Amino acid sequence: MKPIVKYLDYRVYMREFYEERKRTSAFTWREFSKLSGFSSSGYLKLVSDGKTRLRKAGAESVAKAMELSGFQKDYFCRMVEFCDAKNSEEKQAAYGEMCRLADANKVRILGGEAYSYFSSWINPTLRELAPIMPGAKPLEMARMLCPSVPAADVRYSLDQMVQMGLLRRIESDGRVTYEQADVGINPVSSPDQKAAVNVAMRNMQKQFAKLAADSVDDVDVSERSLSGMTVGIDRAAYERIEKEIAAFRKRIENIVSEVKEYDRVYRMNLHLFPLSRKLEEENENG
Repeated sequence: MKPIVKYLDYRVYMREFYEERKRTSAFTWREFSKLSGFSSSGYLKLVSDGKTRLRKAGAESVAKAMELSGFQKDYFCRMVEFCDAKNSEEKQAAYGEMCRLADANKVRILGGEAYSYFSSWINPTLRELAPIMPGAKPLEMARMLCPSVPAADVRYSLDQMVQMGLLRRIESDGRVTYEQADVGINPVSSPDQKAAVNVAMRNMQKQFAKLAADSVDDVDVSERSLSGMTVGIDRAAYERIEKEIAAFRKRIENIVSEVKEYDRVYRMNLHLFPLSRKLEEENENG
């Protein structure tokens, strides 16, 4: 079997464990269930087929039956939490723990780099800020962020981005400078990977939305631009506006690409979201 960190779905891991054992012995789902302490002979087959799920105690029992211990056992149990999470917050917490376990054991988890990068607003901000502060220490960069953050968070972010290949660290005459590397985040392919990274991206978008709200009071009006409209539209108008926003973003990208030397990092949020339900939904509920 592949290393456990190559899996994000515990059901797939269980199924491949079963198939591996069955190829070399007369292993059955009945035996697998019995080893795991379940009275129902077909319970784990139902779990593997996605027709039911494991509880916390069940996950530990199955891990023991598969002879997992230490890091592998902990990873499997977190994988169960990740797959069966009831909401995005629980899913993010479980996947984050999977990443931490993998990192502590010096192994890479599927989609881990993308998840780590998109888990905090600090990462994309520092990727832009660090190159224009040659020789600056993490504490100096931390104080330049709005809002400021602990120096330890900056140091961790810089180290992670260097490992990912998103930044290059250059040491000369006792000074450390950073350059952007012309690479992107490794793409994710499986549905589980995409789900995990999407959770992190949604969380980062929430962080940026909060920073935008805080800037109303914390940033001078001459250094920010916040505006909006409350309008009534139909689906056709929504789709036209969405296309206009996409075209506008392209024009902004062209402006940014022409900047040769910048002195500050900005974030631009474009939001178009409903403030009411559709009338037909109300009529259906009524």
